[in-house]
Amino acid sequence: MSDWSDELPEAARTYLADRRLDEVECIISDLPGIARGKAVPASKFARQKYFHLPDSIFFQTITGDWGEAADENEGFIERDMILKPDMSTATAAPWTGDWTLQVIHDAYDRKDRPVGCAPRNVLKRVCDLYKAQGWQPVVAPEMEFFLVARNIDPAKNIEPMMGRSGRPAAARQAYSMTAVDEFGPVIDDIYDFAEAQGFEIDGITQEGGAGQLEINLRHGDPVKLADEVFYFKRLIREAALRHNCFATFMAKPIADEPGSAMHIHHSVLDTATGKSIFTGPAGGETDAFFNFIAGLQVHMPAALAVMAPYVNSYRRYVKDHAAPINLEWGRDNRTTGIRIPLSGPESRRIENRIAGMDCNPYLGIAASLACGYLGMMQELRPSKQFKGDAYEGEGDIPRVLGQALDLFDASKDLHDVLGREFARVYSIVKRTEYEEFLQVISPWEREHLLLNV
Repeated sequence: MSDWSDELPEAARTYLADRRLDEVECIISDLPGIARGKAVPASKFARQKYFHLPDSIFFQTITGDWGEAADENEGFIERDMILKPDMSTATAAPWTGDWTLQVIHDAYDRKDRPVGCAPRNVLKRVCDLYKAQGWQPVVAPEMEFFLVARNIDPAKNIEPMMGRSGRPAAARQAYSMTAVDEFGPVIDDIYDFAEAQGFEIDGITQEGGAGQLEINLRHGDPVKLADEVFYFKRLIREAALRHNCFATFMAKPIADEPGSAMHIHHSVLDTATGKSIFTGPAGGETDAFFNFIAGLQVHMPAALAVMAPYVNSYRRYVKDHAAPINLEWGRDNRTTGIRIPLSGPESRRIENRIAGMDCNPYLGIAASLACGYLGMMQELRPSKQFKGDAYEGEGDIPRVLGQALDLFDASKDLHDVLGREFARVYSIVKRTEYEEFLQVISPWEREHLLLNV
């Protein structure tokens, strides 16, 4: 290794101590959150300051088709982007057969401007808007996911994985330590991989679904935490594969089980003082606190297409099924879409319970922060605090992707915060994906319509 190794984070240096680095994976997140890039020998990485990928990686749908999102004046020419490494993101790939590091890169055009539709750049843009106001956004994501039996047949229903006991994972065992023990070997590898990568897990719990787990991360900088969720998705999948099961981050993988969310806890600090702008001098709640809540209430319906990006995402929003169907806010109330957790004044925060675990972490966090930012800039006021069971009311969020995309396309305020180029590309790609889905005939249609209509 050459001098660039001096820039490595401590965890990466520890991982490589007395070992010879073989390979570096140069990666960037596409719109769905899939790692794209190149694997290069360590000796070559030491000599390169950047590498190229075509901008078309941001025009691909989840199925591998293409949205017509290229520049209207130039057409689909697949112009090369310049991808530069952020060495602070260098981390181990401990599941590989040799000594490998992963490094996240940022995308720039030929004039050294950030590529507007690159998800990490979108989140950086939103954070810069906060910084321009003298604010420092802080987030803490919670990741829910399922460990399921191997499934290579799309026509077959997804089933829970087999636990250590030889029995399928059971549902409705929330917070059960016995249930967590069933997945012990997988969880052990998750902890080992996370330690090798330098990630701090705040806790792992069993959720309400069969084989459903939740990992909580420590609060911190939004870009850093989005990087960790991006890395964690791969880490968890690799740990599961070692034990003959799959990890899935689908919003609703099993019909009769709860869905998987990426709850996002928000707080905002004053850059000059380091103190929360949600808390006043006497410990009370500030206008900024209520403005942020109102921003989520007003702008989240338009942002939902980013936080719930697939048709499957909307199957999660089912009344009385551990997912919110509304944008009410309440204190320590898990039936509301916006929850104020129990905390002291110094750690006052706002939890967005709407985002699905299937969203791109950069984009999901960016969209949530964008809503809160707009609420504070527009000095919006929230509805009255909700008390009681919010499932008893009617839902007030879009129920299908098409409706959510219509709201997203109409929200010029949101486009201004997330970036107009991102909004243009995202809408085109997601509508292409939606049209692909609408061409598929489902088993339900064949069963109930074939001979009955």
